[in-house]
Amino acid sequence: MNDSDIPILKKAYELYKTFHEYRKTVPKQDRFTIYEWSERLILDIIENLFLAGYAKTVNKATTLEQISAKLNLLRLLVRLMKDTKTLDNKKYIVLQEIIDEIGRQLGGWSRSIR
Repeated sequence: MNDSDIPILKKAYELYKTFHEYRKTVPKQDRFTIYEWSERLILDIIENLFLAGYAKTVNKATTLEQISAKLNLLRLLVRLMKDTKTLDNKKYIVLQEIIDEIGRQLGGWSRSIR
């Protein structure tokens, strides 16, 4: 399987690039706490999506459930960053749109393997 065969992986890659770009504008006190935690979570999601692409069907459902839980945690953290003014509303909306698209793709992938 080629990495480009997994559209959700491309979207997660885009999420990380966007998130990394916003790092420059994040206040220092938040950059090494909630922002760094969220960044690691995105990288973990990317890793698990990559692994799910290569997993056998039996293991794939479990991996996708774990990714879904991590994605929901990321949604919460991004909303918290908006509420604490770590991210402005415009950046929040951009990130949420990408996260929502990943969620839709993940849901479709999960349904297709059941």
